[in-house]
Amino acid sequence: MRFHFQQAVRAFILLAFSVMLFKLHFAGEITKFINPKYEGLSQSAAVLFILLFIIQTTRIWTIKENSHYHHCHEESHGHSCNHDHGDSPFNTKKLFSYLVIAFPLVTGFLLPAKVLDASIADKKGGLAVLSNQMADKQQAEEGETNTNQQEDPVINEDLVDLSRIEDNIYTNEEYEQLIKQLEQSSSIDMNDQVFSTYYEEMHMDLDKFKGREITLNGFVYKEDGLQQNQLVLARFLITHCVADAGIIGFISELPESTESIDVNTWIEATGVLDITNYNGMEYPIIKITNWKEIKEPSEPYLYPISVKVL
Repeated sequence: MRFHFQQAVRAFILLAFSVMLFKLHFAGEITKFINPKYEGLSQSAAVLFILLFIIQTTRIWTIKENSHYHHCHEESHGHSCNHDHGDSPFNTKKLFSYLVIAFPLVTGFLLPAKVLDASIADKKGGLAVLSNQMADKQQAEEGETNTNQQEDPVINEDLVDLSRIEDNIYTNEEYEQLIKQLEQSSSIDMNDQVFSTYYEEMHMDLDKFKGREITLNGFVYKEDGLQQNQLVLARFLITHCVADAGIIGFISELPESTESIDVNTWIEATGVLDITNYNGMEYPIIKITNWKEIKEPSEPYLYPISVKVL
């Protein structure tokens, strides 16, 4: 029997990827990297890696007499194949390839899953990103024609029972009723399930929601140009995976100075929505009336609502 070292390394890499994915799922940390709606796909990938590992193990040991066959040399026919079966000499090119593949494994096993925080928000642009979002919303609003002159419809409360919504997937009717409920509510609860949707709707027409009470939680982010009693309550929104995470949040004004509040502190706050001007752009601002420090949520990220097309 002949032992093939490179085939064994490849088998180990396949097994390691599977173990790493199962570990993330078992520890409940997979949602720190991907949108929960892709959990099933991730689990399927872990199973696939296991199957490939099993197949790969059959290539680790071969019978010596058949080694020429496995090298794919067919001298009697006057030709040979050029692709690598794992038996070619180890070289710098192969070393680099293995290091690239092994890098996510090393970081996945040795480094703890780190939640995005204010330092990442600053690198992504902070309020500059929010300014771009505001500009895009205003352009979209100017391009729309206001043809909806009908009376406000009656809300069917059963359709917006969030406890019945699974995996943040709504039907068209449920989604429409959710927006109607937001438009007619005197107080707004920015829970994680609807946060990104409410946030987008409020930015479409700031005047419509001015003066309403709002409750939300987020981490503290500070930026130059804000007043001493102002900060940003921010969240990260993940559409597909952590690589596309974007910051969303509200400028918030406290009755007292915010100097004693450290960045990345998680806060639950209640206040009144108003409008302020920052760097020539209109922003919603929350004039906080009550707040308290809280622990970082087990699920710190937000995920957009998916509308099911029937």
